[in-house]
Order: sequence, then structure tokens, then C-alpha cells
Amino acid sequence: MSVPLLKIGAVLSTMAMVTNWMSQTLPSLVGLNGTVSRAGSSEKITLFQSPEEGWQLYTSAQAPDGKCVCTAVIPAQSTCSRDGRSRELRQLMEKVQNVSQSMEVLELRTYRDLQYVRSMETLMRSLDARLRAADGSLSAKSFQELKDRMTELLPLSSVLEQYKTDTRTIVRLREEVRNLSGSLATIQEEMGAFGYEDLQQRVMALEARLHACAQKLGCGKLTGVSNPITIRAMGSRFGSWMTDTMAPSADSRVWYMDGYYKGRRVLEFRTLGDFIKGQNFIQHLLPQPWAGTGHVVYNGSLFYNKYQSNVVVKYHFRSRSVLVQRSLPGAGYNNTFPYSWGGFSDMDFMVDESGLWAVYTTNQNAGNIVVSRLDPHSLEVMRSWDTGYPKRSAGEAFMICGVLYVTNSHLAGAKVYFAYFTNTSSYEYTDVPFHNQYSHISMLDYNPRERALYTWNNGHQVLYNVTLFHVISTAGDP
Repeated sequence: MSVPLLKIGAVLSTMAMVTNWMSQTLPSLVGLNGTVSRAGSSEKITLFQSPEEGWQLYTSAQAPDGKCVCTAVIPAQSTCSRDGRSRELRQLMEKVQNVSQSMEVLELRTYRDLQYVRSMETLMRSLDARLRAADGSLSAKSFQELKDRMTELLPLSSVLEQYKTDTRTIVRLREEVRNLSGSLATIQEEMGAFGYEDLQQRVMALEARLHACAQKLGCGKLTGVSNPITIRAMGSRFGSWMTDTMAPSADSRVWYMDGYYKGRRVLEFRTLGDFIKGQNFIQHLLPQPWAGTGHVVYNGSLFYNKYQSNVVVKYHFRSRSVLVQRSLPGAGYNNTFPYSWGGFSDMDFMVDESGLWAVYTTNQNAGNIVVSRLDPHSLEVMRSWDTGYPKRSAGEAFMICGVLYVTNSHLAGAKVYFAYFTNTSSYEYTDVPFHNQYSHISMLDYNPRERALYTWNNGHQVLYNVTLFHVISTAGDP
């Protein structure tokens, strides 16, 4: 009789584990203990969170007479990921489905074993009847053997009753699992928690439409800078980091250059996510060291100022070679005309919607900022503008749509203070708030592909979104 007892014990143990999971684990997972929001609650379900999953404000637009207002909001490239609550809900539904399947298997086994239990029960009753009917027809020895056998089976009686009770429990639990699956499906529908693949396709379609909208809007005037989004804290107090402004949207490589002079080591990370985690990168060793932090990556090449010279170097990453280098006529170098923070920042290279620019100054311009449009292939100066703004009084600068924007300080309290328009050779003083979170900016560049500002702020790599003012011509307008 030991083998049947062991078999029944194993089944009871399995049932006990399922019962324990149902009674203890499920409530906390589905929110029966009060952790899941229900319809009518004030809890907000957010599919994209900042900074890693943040919605990026691309631009806003309106005509001077108020005819048209257009705001394009788009999730940051390659940062869309599953919402935590939706992911947990999906995982929970998968667990419930697995438990339901396990319950079906267990029920089949239970039905089979129940037949065995019933036959055992019939045997026990038969033995009990024979024992009661024994009236001396059995020998003393046989009667004692039968009595001992019956005594051996007596504990099985209570086990059989418990087994039948637990069988009924399995049926009830199966019904509860079915009800729970329905409740979870309802919660999923109320949350709008579509499958990740479906959600990803929806977001990609929306992203494409918003990118197209942003491209139609074209250029505009800077009217706002968002709060900073800290991507990572890495490296020394000074440095630069950037993405390729001409790369396709699927290319999200990040280049990282620590320090402001005599450096030669450039790290290339495969994606922004890898940059955040500090993994999956390759190293480039430049043939000439750099000066300052005003480097830029444009169409697969790095443009930088060669240390202790006014030479512009174009280094091609794929071939790991210098394609061209050329002196910038009259440009100051070696801390002759840096920004207010110093750091050999005499020459600052930028890229906007219209191409490659160099920002620097010369003795002939009395230390005022000069903006030059460069040919990205030959590095020749195509045209120059004297802005009249003293470079040593500028904290940093960046180009958007052919307009040079200058901050009045590299320290806390900075704002975008000055704008020079190359298309009209005119300027104006501005007052655009700019939150300098870490109090020491040593690199500030605009990326036209993402319409965001890349910043190195006291060892922190930071992004800012920008808002641009547009004049939009509608059909029939002159």
C-alpha cells in the first residue's frame, strides 16, 4: 500500500503548490491588493517616459496673424520601448495562460487518479464488510491478518476524503483562472495596452508622419529651449559628444571625445542606448590631436581644429584617414579668441539645415565672432559674416537655419542672448531662457536631424529640445 500512498501524496503536493500560487502570487500581480489602477482612478498610464523614453518636441509654428499653429511632437529616435505596466500585464496574462494549461493537465491526471481512488475506496469497503461479517468462519490467524490489513488502510480513509475535496478545489480553481483571464483581458482593453509589436508599428507610422511634418515646416526662429534631459554623466569637466547630422534615421551612432586639448581618442558607440550603458563601442585614434570642444560629425567624417594651429581637419571614420586639412585664414587659435570658459575654444564647427559652418574670430575683426560657411569637401570658405559680437563675452554658440545663436554665459543663469541672421546680415538681442543645470557648459551644438541641442555640461552629456517659430504659407496666400 505504500506505492499508492506515495502517488496520491505527489498529486496532493502539486495541487498544494498551485493553490498557494493562486492565493498568494496572483493577488499582488493583478492588483487585488490595491496596486493596479482601475477605471475612474486618478492614476495616469504613460506609454513613453523621459528621458530615455521621452517625447521630443520638434517644433511649433504659427503665422504672424495667428492663422496657423502647428506643433510636432515625436518620440526620441530609437527610444520607444514597452511601458512597464503594459509589459507586466502581458507577462501576467502569459503566466495565467500557463497556469490554465497546467490546470488542464492536472485535471486530466486528477480524473485518472480519481478512478484509482474510487477503486481503492471500494476495496476498503469490501474489506471492512468482510471483517464485520467474519463470525468465526476464519481462523484466528486469518482473522488477525485481515484485521492488520484493515488497520494499515485506515489512514488512507482520511487521505481519500481530502483527495476528493481537493479535486473539487481544482475544478473551482480552474473556473477562477478562466474568470481571471477574462478580467485581465478587460483591464488590458481599458488600459489600451496593445501588443508591443502592434504598438511599435503604430508608433513607427506616427513617427514617419511627424518627421514628414517637421520637414515640411522647414526652418524657423528659435523661441524656446526645453528643460535639460541628462543622458549620461561620463568623463571630465570638458568634452564633446555628437551624432552624425547627415546619417539616416536608422543610424544612431554616438561619438564621444573627452577633454579639450591634445586628445586623439574618439569613441564610437553603436547606438544611443549603448552610449548610455557604456558598451558596444570602437576606438578611433586621430593622427593629429584636437583643440577645444567644437568638433562636429558630418556625413561620416569628423571636423575638428588641429591642436596649436588654425588648421581644420576632416577625418573619415570608415577609412580611418584624413581626407583633407586646411588653414582657416586669419583665425585665432591656442586660446587667443576662446569663448568665456577658455579651453582652446577658438574654433567651433557647426552643422545646421544648410550645411557646415565655422565660428571663430580674427585680429582683423577685433575679436568679434566671425561666421563662415565651409565647403565640406574642400574646407574652403564660401562666405563669411562679421557678427559684431565679442567672442570672449560669449558662453557658447550654435547655428539653426542659418542663424547664429549666442549664450551670454557658460555658467548658471545663462540664456540665449544674441542672434545673427546670415540671410539678411542683421542681428538682434534675444531673451530665451536656457536652464544650465550643472553650471558649466563647455560644448553646445544643434543637430538638425533631431532638432535638439547637444551639450557637455560639467561632465554630463545633456540634450535640449527646441521650439521654432514658423511662418507658413497656406494655399492661396501670396
